[in-house]
Amino acid sequence: MKPPRLPRALTLGLAALTLTALACNGDDSGESESAGPDPDFPADYPASYVEVRNCRGSGDHDLNNIRILADPSALGPYQGRNAPFPEGAIVLKEEYDFADQSCNGPVKQWTVMRRLAAGSSPDTLGWSWQRVDAQRSVVDVDAPRCIDCHTGCGVPPEGYEGTCAVP
Repeated sequence: MKPPRLPRALTLGLAALTLTALACNGDDSGESESAGPDPDFPADYPASYVEVRNCRGSGDHDLNNIRILADPSALGPYQGRNAPFPEGAIVLKEEYDFADQSCNGPVKQWTVMRRLAAGSSPDTLGWSWQRVDAQRSVVDVDAPRCIDCHTGCGVPPEGYEGTCAVP
């Protein structure tokens, strides 16, 4: 004799309840755990970062329009091209929709380079790389796509320390 079958609605309800229970982490504190690392740049970066390249199209960033900014410690090395970037220096690309030719609309995502300690991580050109979505969630770290592109920057000043662009 076969066991009785549960009604379909009850079976689906139990499945949904089970999946919900599995997705919970059991933390009743009301705080959620971070799904990944924090972005390497502060939320209020526009207050202290300086534009070093104005709005332009980028075939290397999915045809998004980009604007490049440097934090205070990256500004001198980026513009002067005559001093190394200090550890922790940040170069940030704001990425805008292809149709936003003036880069005045909402930021679609960011790509960020953070300088590592001198002599460290030659595989990443001495930088840590992040792609950050519009909700400030890090969606990619040290992507080969970034590193491979910046490896081919050329000789200084265009390829100065892997930055790929004359200011």
